[in-house]
Amino acid sequence: MRQRHFLNLLLAGALALPVFAGVARANPVVLFDLKSGSILEHQDAFKRWYPASLSKLMTAYVAFRAIQAGEVALDSPIKVTKHSAGEPPSKMGFKPGSVMRLDNALKMMLVKSANDIAMAVGENIGGSQAAFADRMNAEAARLGMVGTHFVNPNGLYSPEQYTTARDLAVLVTALRNDFPQYAPWFSIEGLAVGKKALPNYNLLIGRYPGADGMKTGFVCSSGFNMIGSATRNGRTLVAVVLGEKSAVSRAEVAAKLLDRGFDTPAAGSTTLAALKPYGDTLSPNDLHDEICKKKPKEEQSEAAPEVAAKDKPKSPYQVKLDHPTLIAVGLGGATGPAPKAFVDQTDQNYADVPLPSWRPDRPAPAGAEPAATGTAAAAAQGDQPAKAAN
Repeated sequence: MRQRHFLNLLLAGALALPVFAGVARANPVVLFDLKSGSILEHQDAFKRWYPASLSKLMTAYVAFRAIQAGEVALDSPIKVTKHSAGEPPSKMGFKPGSVMRLDNALKMMLVKSANDIAMAVGENIGGSQAAFADRMNAEAARLGMVGTHFVNPNGLYSPEQYTTARDLAVLVTALRNDFPQYAPWFSIEGLAVGKKALPNYNLLIGRYPGADGMKTGFVCSSGFNMIGSATRNGRTLVAVVLGEKSAVSRAEVAAKLLDRGFDTPAAGSTTLAALKPYGDTLSPNDLHDEICKKKPKEEQSEAAPEVAAKDKPKSPYQVKLDHPTLIAVGLGGATGPAPKAFVDQTDQNYADVPLPSWRPDRPAPAGAEPAATGTAAAAAQGDQPAKAAN
């Protein structure tokens, strides 16, 4: 009896551990199966963390819900306000008063991680930054994101903007299940803005077999965050990685998690819905000094450095894509209904804007049309280039 009792204790302890044994991590991690919600690995899943640009996933979710509710359409105008234009990089750099389609704005926000565009989306749909943040928090509460609070749509640092790896997993599940029609937007390899090509900061896209999403984020206090998803043989796994030390290492860690997940056909015994809070859920982990006092300025960015560190070989996730598929985005083409909240706020209607046409020597590239409709014409390309600010 004593031996059986001892074996039961060992088994219970084993089940309490993450599915994969490995080196203990100092940062939050969740690896889960998108369809079943089964968790394959987790570490500090309820630890409070600064989301940085992963906040833009909630901005996208609120926008998708607004489209679904008929408040706005894919071709609704998004006007760059003076406030949004003043947001720091990463940004597109369009001047105040510039107008673009909502679908183009969302693609710039998700691929380029443009802070100015994320703020413009929030201000236009919500009427103001604060009102949009209220909508973000209402959606978080509805989805059961119990450890999350937002104050802005772009993820720029605020001590009052925080989340957890578990909550981000819940958000990704909602995004992919509630709005599958927008899934292709999360796997865009790059954007074409005039003659400028803007690569996706998600280094798994185009490099990791089956990679199809989702988003990266960085501020000094958060470190390098990433949500990477991949689909193989009809099975989609998602890795949430927070607080890595570089843009390259977050991609490598996410790839290793996904590799281990695909090598393990059996589902985990715990689901996102059933996972109970554990550990310290209230104290934020601020990496500002560790990340930004020890790194050169060029490494304090969403973009991966082109040159490998002297003591390391170049990572496969650091190599530029040979022929990335670029989706054309730009200004103009916004013929849809203006967001009511923004019209009420400004008492002006900005839907009636001139529509720039494609340059005769540059035909509209294939794939520029909104992925959600499949038949809508591509938005006309403006002649204002994006700044290479980052």
